[in-house]
Amino acid sequence: MKLLPTVLLLAGAAVYDTCARGLQHVGKLQSNYVDPHQRAAERASRLLATKQSSSAIVGNTLHLNNKTQPFAVNGTGVPDVNFDIGESYAGLLPISSNPDEERKLYFWYFPSKNPNATNEITIWLNGGPGCSSLEGLMQENGPWLWQHGTYKPVPNPWTFQNLTNMVWIEQPVGTGFSQGTPNITTEAQLAEQFKGFWRNFVDTFDLQNRSVYITGESYAGQYVPNIASSMLDEKNKEYFNVTGIMIYDPSINTDAVLEQVPAAAFVDYWGGLFPFNDTIKARIKEMDRKCGYTAYLEEHLTYPPKGKFPDPHPTTDECDIFDFIFNAIFDVNPCFDIYQVATTCPLLWDVLAFPGSFDYLPAGASIYFNRTDVKKAINAPLSTSWTDCSVGSVFNTQSGLDQGAQDGHLSSTTVLPGVIDRVERTIIGHGLLDMILLMNGTLLSIQNMTWGGQQGFQSPITDDFYVPFHDDEQYATLAASGVMGKTHTERKLTFVSVNLSGHMVPQYQPSAAFRHMEFLLGRIPSLTSREPFTFFNNGLVAQNNPIDDRRRRREVAEVAAEERARELLARQLQYRGLAQPEISEIIADFD
Repeated sequence: MKLLPTVLLLAGAAVYDTCARGLQHVGKLQSNYVDPHQRAAERASRLLATKQSSSAIVGNTLHLNNKTQPFAVNGTGVPDVNFDIGESYAGLLPISSNPDEERKLYFWYFPSKNPNATNEITIWLNGGPGCSSLEGLMQENGPWLWQHGTYKPVPNPWTFQNLTNMVWIEQPVGTGFSQGTPNITTEAQLAEQFKGFWRNFVDTFDLQNRSVYITGESYAGQYVPNIASSMLDEKNKEYFNVTGIMIYDPSINTDAVLEQVPAAAFVDYWGGLFPFNDTIKARIKEMDRKCGYTAYLEEHLTYPPKGKFPDPHPTTDECDIFDFIFNAIFDVNPCFDIYQVATTCPLLWDVLAFPGSFDYLPAGASIYFNRTDVKKAINAPLSTSWTDCSVGSVFNTQSGLDQGAQDGHLSSTTVLPGVIDRVERTIIGHGLLDMILLMNGTLLSIQNMTWGGQQGFQSPITDDFYVPFHDDEQYATLAASGVMGKTHTERKLTFVSVNLSGHMVPQYQPSAAFRHMEFLLGRIPSLTSREPFTFFNNGLVAQNNPIDDRRRRREVAEVAAEERARELLARQLQYRGLAQPEISEIIADFD
């Protein structure tokens, strides 16, 4: 049966075994590729000879001093980036105060020139476990982008840095350029190591007593709440003043809830993207009926919830409907992307070697962050072979996964509710075209979660999420506007769905993610607000400044169109003989 997207479509998070990014992003393995980029290194050596050293920063700076100089990145010296990325700092810092500490996390920090950002710092974490946050920086919300299939890097007008001070951190130990041997087994231990790093980072850049916002996606649905909770437990606002969190398409529950239960409903809703033959359709329907997944969804995804949910049918071979669908779709769409299910062939080149459900690096191409010239430019360890997601495990367990999560200590049932109660705002966002972490699974998790003294949302998710109209300055970073999803807020938790977005919301719908950040930071009152952006296209726009004429004309035209629609509806109802009170009531419902 077809299910409404705001009630049942929204489907949730691949957590543990399924796809290695496909399915490891949520831990993928590196593809085999040849040669560490000799031609790129030769070209870079000639280029760097004519440029300043990698640590040279010129002009007005926010953080450059004797302590930070070793981390300074030359904004005009990043290979293949033919524009100045501005002031930034990158490198390794230890996870403790021990002078002999060998475990270190890699970071890339971009201060913001937004005058509203002087007392805050925002962290971005990618998932995995073990996937690099440099992917988020380079292809989602960083100050420059080099996305799948594109010719060269471009400035990103939708970077979160335009709103706040941003740091992208590769963690835990074993991820990306981070150094040392992983020795953690639980998220609690991960949080302790992160706090040790964070103290060192704050001290290095003199960021004490700032509001801290923690954001991320995918398996960061485990990272972010656990780190935030551990920081809040410190009761130390000098270092750990966590004010808000935001998690996209998050791993917050079991794979049974987040993958299996919503899978059949998801495929049914997006039937045009899953054009299976009758035999496959019948098999999916029978597996779903036998295992009771859609029945479970319909019974428990209600507003308000009816009570605590029982566990769904466990993921057995007979009930592994998610993997059955995943395997079957490649016959009809060999380039199927589990992170954005509307993707078709050809398979695009990606400078990070992961354009979709599996690794892909064309012959002769190189992985950007594994190039020697790039490593030198961003103060990364030259001896480390960088991969988007770690080849080895970042958890020192037999399964290679977080032991606590395996034992059922998942963020939605343990730490996340307590974080929501203790911070000013929590946002959970989800792309409608994501299959690796399905939105209905996320909503089931929310409806079975107790925070603020009540279980779940008491009212359905029906409010329009609005992205202001804007003028795009370059074709390379076109972004949507208007109604871009549904949203709802109760007891300091906001959920928002994002139309036409896959798993990585800032990548697929950057203007929507930018709006989410404005709300998280308290710059706008809600995600239903139609106020203009507070910061737009690399130029500050104060909230009380008029928007440009073109945008204003669009918004005026939209309002006029709505008024004409109301007038036309009223005339039609009057023509049918309805009384004015009835007409007014219908018009109110129309609004």
